[in-house]
Amino acid sequence: MRLRRPIYVESRVRAPLDALWAATQDPGQHQRWDLRFGAIEYLPRAEGEPQRFTYATTVAPGVTIRGTGESLGERDRPDGSRWSGLRFWADDRRSLIEAGAGYWRYVPTDDGVRFLTRYDYRPRGGLPGQLADRWAFRPAFGWATAWSFDRLRLWLEEGVTPEASRDTAAAHAAAVAGLVGIWAYQGLVPKLWRVDAGEVDLWRRGGLGPGGARLAVRAAGAAEVVIAAVTLARPGRRWPFAATAAAMPALVVAAAVADRRVLSRAFNPVSLNWAVAALAAVALATTDRRPSARRTLRTAPDHQPDVGNLPPARPGSGA
Repeated sequence: MRLRRPIYVESRVRAPLDALWAATQDPGQHQRWDLRFGAIEYLPRAEGEPQRFTYATTVAPGVTIRGTGESLGERDRPDGSRWSGLRFWADDRRSLIEAGAGYWRYVPTDDGVRFLTRYDYRPRGGLPGQLADRWAFRPAFGWATAWSFDRLRLWLEEGVTPEASRDTAAAHAAAVAGLVGIWAYQGLVPKLWRVDAGEVDLWRRGGLGPGGARLAVRAAGAAEVVIAAVTLARPGRRWPFAATAAAMPALVVAAAVADRRVLSRAFNPVSLNWAVAALAAVALATTDRRPSARRTLRTAPDHQPDVGNLPPARPGSGA
């Protein structure tokens, strides 16, 4: 059974081919937008020799994996496209990747450049390593590649620097995580699970009986869980954040009408809803001009060359 499947990512970049080439071939520019590499450094080479380089990736605080690569060739094609291939390997035993190979293709189109990559690597660790790679690491590497390609596109098309798009993406992710956490917790714990007495009392003051009030609390909790799920599933849509921000003042007014005393309690609707509205505003402001892996193609729409045989762990070692 074949556990490995090469990773494929394609993006349509509406920018000059030379600008795209420079942003991907210059190591100083490459490491700015590619999430997979924290640092890339070219090594000295003699004329006619392939270009060697070292790379480093921080996979956890204080844990940096280092490896070596080799450019296989850079050439123009008669049809105007360009191609760049490489091989890479890591002697660091902490690296899941033992050795790999792949290529970049640059195909001019009427409205830009098809920028695509296909690469594969051999994981360490025998069958357990292969299984971990198939179900966890390879999907993560594919996502990181796709996210990075869209980060590059934003830089070349809209002038959003990789650093700015990184910060925008981080702020958006933090705001979405906060909103999802609040909606989910408020729906699941005090309403669906505990059926908070204070929540029940608010509904009873609104005219419902004991049974109807408990049912209303549970229904509100279910609605909040649905809102959390929609917000998590559609982080790129603006309307959930706009609706959340607009709903917060209305919910404060509704709570005050039912019982004004709730406004003076600790962790009251004013403070909670203020925080939720602020998170919604941040999420709304950072929805656009941030990288998204969903904007790329993950399956080739046409035939693309195979990656080829993977190199040994160290060229010439026969490993």
